[in-house]
Amino acid sequence: MNPGNDERSASGAPIYRHEERTKPFSIPNHATSNLEQIEAHVEAHIGKVETVYHEIISDLVHIDVLFVKATDERPYHVLVTSGVSDEPMNVPPGLEEHRRVELLIALPKDWPLTSEAMEEENNYWPIRWLKTIGRLPHEYDTWIGWGHTIPNGDPAENIANTNFVGFMLAPPYVLPVDFFELKTSSDAVIKFYALIPLFQEEMDFKLKNGSDAIEELLNEHDGGFEIDPTRPNVAKSR
Repeated sequence: MNPGNDERSASGAPIYRHEERTKPFSIPNHATSNLEQIEAHVEAHIGKVETVYHEIISDLVHIDVLFVKATDERPYHVLVTSGVSDEPMNVPPGLEEHRRVELLIALPKDWPLTSEAMEEENNYWPIRWLKTIGRLPHEYDTWIGWGHTIPNGDPAENIANTNFVGFMLAPPYVLPVDFFELKTSSDAVIKFYALIPLFQEEMDFKLKNGSDAIEELLNEHDGGFEIDPTRPNVAKSR
């Protein structure tokens, strides 16, 4: 990241362009330090953690993924990271309470999640992006938070077999508000954000009009939170 970069989107938000990573591979210092508390937080506000996708080889931070199975009342699976928050992010002055985050993504209950299915990128990409975005601030000494968008490359390319080209971070509005934040036993504050996949026109609309505007559009069309590559592109005609 170039911290002196003054490039901004049409909405006035800063744009950070990351150069090739210069940090060497590094074994995490505080791996799984908050795993038990995050798991308890997830079970208290979303549902039982059925399994944990443990990371075998970790770089900078150890990112596991907690799997909460769909139910009749909540007809989608939820995948939540644990480990992004093990190290604080490099946030701007005044945003110290936003230094630690975890990410989640919601999948349809028929999404293929067997070990065999996960060998296919068309099925695995939600987990890959949880880890990719979760590791990004630690790789580049930057931060991620509410309203930030991360494209799949520059210029952005389609993700796997979808027409999505990137993600926006937003509070998981459909989940209980008490889930949005966790204060750990060490007084660290962890924020939880959902990854919302966006089409190119939606990404462009967000950059022009801001995160509130695209969130409003998505909410109007009941789209965004649960992954659905076939959902309407809410900004295509705008």
